[in-house]
Amino acid sequence: MNKYFWRYLLGAVLVLALVAGMFASGFALGYVTRSLHSGTVAATAPHSTPPGTPSSSQGNGQSKENQDIWAPFWEAWDLLHEYYVRPLDDVKLVQGAIRGMYAATGDKHTSYMDPMEYQQANISLSGEYEGIGAWVDTSGDVLTIVAPMKGSPAEKAGLQPGDEIIAVDGEDVTGINPELVVQKVLGPAGTKVRLTIKRDHQKPFDVVVTRAKITIPTVESRMLDDGIAYVQLHTFGDKTASDLHDALKDLMAQHPKGLILDLRNNGGGYLQTAVEVASEFLPKGKVVLYEEHKDGSKQAFKTQGGGLATNIPMIVLVNGGSASASEIVAGALQDYGRALLVGETTYGKGSVQNWIPLQNHQGAVRITVALWLTPKQRQISGKGLTPDVVVKMSEEDRKAQRDPQLDKATELILDGKAPAGIK
Repeated sequence: MNKYFWRYLLGAVLVLALVAGMFASGFALGYVTRSLHSGTVAATAPHSTPPGTPSSSQGNGQSKENQDIWAPFWEAWDLLHEYYVRPLDDVKLVQGAIRGMYAATGDKHTSYMDPMEYQQANISLSGEYEGIGAWVDTSGDVLTIVAPMKGSPAEKAGLQPGDEIIAVDGEDVTGINPELVVQKVLGPAGTKVRLTIKRDHQKPFDVVVTRAKITIPTVESRMLDDGIAYVQLHTFGDKTASDLHDALKDLMAQHPKGLILDLRNNGGGYLQTAVEVASEFLPKGKVVLYEEHKDGSKQAFKTQGGGLATNIPMIVLVNGGSASASEIVAGALQDYGRALLVGETTYGKGSVQNWIPLQNHQGAVRITVALWLTPKQRQISGKGLTPDVVVKMSEEDRKAQRDPQLDKATELILDGKAPAGIK
């Protein structure tokens, strides 16, 4: 018997990047240039025809109730083929039916991804691509920039978090599924795309972006001038835990006064990576999160030990783009009093998704299978985490390249107000 092999993700929005599993529903805006992560295989074989069709109901013992449920679907299918004025693409009709079925759950994190969308959703966790270099949110009505990647064409073109893409190369894309709009923005390195941007209350304006080959960053680190170690995580992907460990090894050897972990605009990633990241800052055996299943049972995920930064003054930076895996790590550190959260309220992504690829490269489905809770069993879905110290980032700050949140984190460490471990 075949079994499902599930890529275990905490679905991100997407915020943010990508999302996404991603934790992210969000993903990186780009054009695939390398193979996807190999950790998934096809699920068990589906029915050759859905239950309730004439061929399936005659020989497979389907109940009359099941046939009755399917009857209006096939009636609508036949009527469309009989009367619609233009030729129909049955593959797109089937994909649309699946998409609509999953959307009917009312859970925006339970959804269907066609083959290209599935590729795009995986890019943010591993790989390179060609595009504009921005994390985008496809969960709303309009394709929205979550954050341009550092040094990317999107950043150089002046795109900002919150920018809404309302037209691509002069074509109005309002009212079009944001995941489809992504396809219009994709393209090879060296080509240009003209994006019409709606920003706050300003009049819409055009931005021309030259696409480039983008290597998705996972960890960036450096020593600040005040002798404080700074680490920024962009996602929770395949290499994040090992890259973080290497970064901390280098930074801790310089005997920093404290540590700032920047999770702003990090839309999440793998559940296991979140546990591994938290393990760098918490003692062995501490609960990082509880996973609550549909039957009410709970599973605890605990730190692994061997962390390099369990006893150093620490601040975590968060904002509205911090989602899912980011919230798991930040929530655990906040619950234990291991670190202060500084910034703005997080996104509020409190559910776990399984990503299940369909057979024959027909895309994948992502299904919410559990909720997650912080160590103190807080449910943050729809609410997010409230920082211990709220510091806003204004549009004026961004334009002036000021970072009051980072400044506040530095101040708290230098003033001796940042927790240095678990008491």
